[in-house]
Amino acid sequence: MRNLILSVALAGAALSAFPAAAQTTGAPFTGLRIEGVAGYDALKDGHGSSDGLVYGGGVGYDVQLNNLVVGAEGELTGSTTDTRTDNFVSQGDRFRVGMGRDVYLGARVGFPLNPTTLAYAKGGYTNARIDTRYTSGTTEVRDHTDLDGFRLGAGLEHQMGANTYIKGEYRYSNYGRANGSVGSYDIDADRHQIVAGVGMRF
Repeated sequence: MRNLILSVALAGAALSAFPAAAQTTGAPFTGLRIEGVAGYDALKDGHGSSDGLVYGGGVGYDVQLNNLVVGAEGELTGSTTDTRTDNFVSQGDRFRVGMGRDVYLGARVGFPLNPTTLAYAKGGYTNARIDTRYTSGTTEVRDHTDLDGFRLGAGLEHQMGANTYIKGEYRYSNYGRANGSVGSYDIDADRHQIVAGVGMRF
């Protein structure tokens, strides 16, 4: 965890030092925005851990009120994070568990560090899907389970011009409830992500 936070801090320092391509005026952190994100993804539960890459996009709307920025946002991502177990039940079979789509809805609050750089914290609801696939010979069985939880995060956003920005962000998600074909049950799964993003504001 310490290394993850340190990585975000270093990335943020680099963003703060990066000069803006064009000087923004007025309230640069106000308006509708869209962005693409990609980065590192790690999931850990009581059965072990796995990691991979997260990728996707988001949309949000922010309002700058003097030295405070508030906004709402949503995001849809996918992930390469998965585990595979050979000879799971019998010789030659395979069981795969992979992270599928992830839907996030939440809000953020930020403080401009200077006219082009915003530090922010975020939080909200996340619903992640776990896809499972069991293969034995020519037989294949697929299923999925949806996980409900919350997400907390922090990051830095840097304006590159009047309408474009880059950002670096760390977020932590905890899933406490699973809903699948066998019913609903309690779980405890943690997810850590470090992402970079490129966006446009309208």
